Amino acid sequence: MRLDEFRIMWILVFFDLPTETKRDRINYTRFRKGIMKDGFSMFQFSIYTRHCMSRENTEVHIKRIRSILPPKGHIGILRITDKQFGEIEIFYGKKKNENKKPPPQQLELF
Repeated sequence: MRLDEFRIMWILVFFDLPTETKRDRINYTRFRKGIMKDGFSMFQFSIYTRHCMSRENTEVHIKRIRSILPPKGHIGILRITDKQFGEIEIFYGKKKNENKKPPPQQLELF
């Protein structure tokens, strides 16, 4: 299997969940902790990312997300290639962050 920037994938999870009631906050926390337990990292508030070695591997993680969806709120899942993710431009205020290193490639040994 050849590892390249078009086979390696990233999953982005975007969510906007209610937090008005205690039950809402519990559901929010449960979802957030669930995706973090599955290897997602916070990119921005309510945007989490995960590196995957293949499109097939993304299916496994997307099924896990579907299994923990809260009863209310909006959740989006986007799959993109490593090449597409590498094209991201990050700004802090009006100035582009030139010192930001690209995300490291993650290798799986099995």
